[in-house]
Amino acid sequence: YFQKDREHFVVARGLLRAILSRYLGMEPGQLRFCYNSYSKPVLVTTPDQDMLNFSVSHSYGLALYAFTCGREVGIDLERIRADVDCEQIAARFFSLRENAVLRALPAKLKTEAFFNCWTRKEAYIKARGEGLSLPLDQFDVSLAPGKPAKLLDIRGDPQEATRWSLRALTPGPGYVAA
Repeated sequence: YFQKDREHFVVARGLLRAILSRYLGMEPGQLRFCYNSYSKPVLVTTPDQDMLNFSVSHSYGLALYAFTCGREVGIDLERIRADVDCEQIAARFFSLRENAVLRALPAKLKTEAFFNCWTRKEAYIKARGEGLSLPLDQFDVSLAPGKPAKLLDIRGDPQEATRWSLRALTPGPGYVAA
């Protein structure tokens, strides 16, 4: 919607092409993308190419990229902002379990915990490639600052959480990522 956001998107996608071209030994202009039914971009590959999966996230001038061969991957990055009504957003989108943990934390930890939860949830749904068709309140992630990132539970499939790994990233001061 905003010119600045469009420019960040174009730069992030240009860098993605440059990085992917190095991995694949191709010119950036030769790369072709298609989109799944939830608008997740994927590379168009030939039968003799390994499936290279990727995820991109950018926030306030910082971008992160994740790449894997033969596995799905999702990444999310957010700048921690104090102007966000964390508890109101959490009440609308997070699970009951996550809301209980968030409410129990000391006030000074709530904003970081909120953004931990948000990036972990976004990274997971990006990896699944299903967008927000997977409701955010239908799975639980850890969120308490200082605790390991973990996918805790997925409603309807008790084994699903064990098939995924989740990592917390600290890309720079004032940012969180997963």
